[in-house]
Amino acid sequence: MLKWCWRLFQILFLAALVTAGGVAWWLNDPVVRSVQPVDLAIEAGTTPRGIAKLAVDSGIQVNPTLLYWWFRLSGQSRLIKAGSYEIARDTTPYTLLAKLVRGEESLRAVTLVEGWNIRQVRAALAKADSLKPESQAMSDQDLMQQLGKPGQAAEGRFFPDTYTYAKGSGDIALLKRAARAMDKKLEAAWALRQPQTPLKSADELLILASIVEKETGQAADRSLISAVFTNRLRQGMLLQTDPTVIYGLGEAFDGNLRKADLLADGPYNTYLRAGLPPTPISMPGKAALLAAAQPADTPALYFVARGDGSSQFSNNLQDHNRAVNKFQRGQ
Repeated sequence: MLKWCWRLFQILFLAALVTAGGVAWWLNDPVVRSVQPVDLAIEAGTTPRGIAKLAVDSGIQVNPTLLYWWFRLSGQSRLIKAGSYEIARDTTPYTLLAKLVRGEESLRAVTLVEGWNIRQVRAALAKADSLKPESQAMSDQDLMQQLGKPGQAAEGRFFPDTYTYAKGSGDIALLKRAARAMDKKLEAAWALRQPQTPLKSADELLILASIVEKETGQAADRSLISAVFTNRLRQGMLLQTDPTVIYGLGEAFDGNLRKADLLADGPYNTYLRAGLPPTPISMPGKAALLAAAQPADTPALYFVARGDGSSQFSNNLQDHNRAVNKFQRGQ
């Protein structure tokens, strides 16, 4: 009897070794053998059994029942995170579960550039790789309503930065992040404003910063350009800045700003209308926001481009006219 018990023990032990070896082999057997990764999208609330079926339906080469039981027996099935994943070549059941538990989604990125207007922002999002164009059919007004900012102009309200997003996610969620980022940056800049600023609100600071962003050719000039416009606002002078007129022309602007454009009245023509335009004209970056809040300490009221990206600043019209003759007319 003892002999038969020993024999049975040996058989069971051998079977256990074979089973363990088979499990170890299966756990480390690649489930994606193609060069191209397999896309696996898991919605929130999907059960472990549903995830196993989704994996197979997506093109992962694995037995769904075995995969389900691996999820269950690992003790980590409830830790699997919803998201969009790229399952690369040579992924195994073991590394697949680890990826899903860590939530290592496949990410893409889109860059919103300082100085862009809202048309450029929306065009970039429409072209972004694997980003759902949820806002494509919306007007700017409808978009801001969707973002919880009804009645607010969309221009300048998104912070320029590089944003990563999960493959297959929507552009509205990304714009919400960009809007929150701008709100925080603007609030921080407004808190640092100079006590004697003529700006009456954070919104006015945003408008001025958007002009500074468009007028600045070299970073070293940014606070000086801000000072010129701040000094003009303080003295009640017209801002007389080309970028606002260009913005007012919209898509009609063909790259050539004409005298007739400067003489045509409109809300963004700062050659004819005093004060700031009604909305920002671009997305200002952090440096432009800070420059608008803390302009340089200078009495300058004029500046003209030197032709190398920098600007020549003048305290009076006579000096400015000389600078224009020198740098613009070559006299």
